[in-house]
Amino acid sequence: MASSDSPAVARRIVRLALRHAREAKGFTQSDVAEEMEWSLSKVMRIENGEVTIAANDLRFLLQYLGVTDRAEADRLLEAAKLSRQRQVQGKQQWWDTTPFREELTPAMRRMIEFETEATALRYSYAVVIPGPLQTAEYAGAMLGTYVDLSDKQREIRLEARVRRHRQLMSRKDSPKIYAMMDESVLWRQIGGPKVLAEQLDELLRLVREDRLMIRVVPFDHTVPIPTLGAFEILYLGDDTQDDPEANAIMYRESGYKDEIVDNADDLSRHRDIFENLWNVLPDEVASAEMLERRVKALLPSGA
Repeated sequence: MASSDSPAVARRIVRLALRHAREAKGFTQSDVAEEMEWSLSKVMRIENGEVTIAANDLRFLLQYLGVTDRAEADRLLEAAKLSRQRQVQGKQQWWDTTPFREELTPAMRRMIEFETEATALRYSYAVVIPGPLQTAEYAGAMLGTYVDLSDKQREIRLEARVRRHRQLMSRKDSPKIYAMMDESVLWRQIGGPKVLAEQLDELLRLVREDRLMIRVVPFDHTVPIPTLGAFEILYLGDDTQDDPEANAIMYRESGYKDEIVDNADDLSRHRDIFENLWNVLPDEVASAEMLERRVKALLPSGA
């Protein structure tokens, strides 16, 4: 492993290797749990990346799974140690502290961890501005529509969204960010005209600073309609590689659940659809002009 690899990347290396080795042997997660004298939930959490595995446990597990290549075993042991680095050093990241741990889903917390290390991000949204690109006012207005949340829960989730925006935009190693949004997002007045105008103006600022590339799916029958719903693909390395499972994950959210997806077929399908649509949309210049026209229409002259 490269010394620059992060605990998030290291944890992913270990869990994918363990899952592939188990499947190659034809073992079930229950088989592993019985052999290691663990609960089934522990095996599931390790393979899902929700918890790390200690080096001593990993040595026995690799023997059981038939991973006998010394170089591969050493690589995974090094990755396991790195994945536990923050725990050993007693440095909890903000998303793992109270009250965020109680209010954010496991998938959301894992996604935020990857977000801090991602080299490229691709957002596909048809209803709202992608979360990490939202202003505090826009995010607060949107969270205000969630009637199933208490005021305290909205406050915590808003703070989490503000922190995500701040940490993404303050990174010195700025990732490449591609945002594909439906034109309806530019018209949906979440928080009212002023809030939406300020949100679109913030996106334009990021575009001018070369931090963000936006393409808008217009109200035009000449381009395909995005049908997969909202998703985010985060790359932890080269985003031009052909093998998406090697260095990418996808975060997908619906009205009732969210999840991390690293299945190669799902990743390839979503990436292909994103790229195919991106390449036929109005380019970044034309899309920025659409945003500018909406800002001018939303605010009185001179505001």
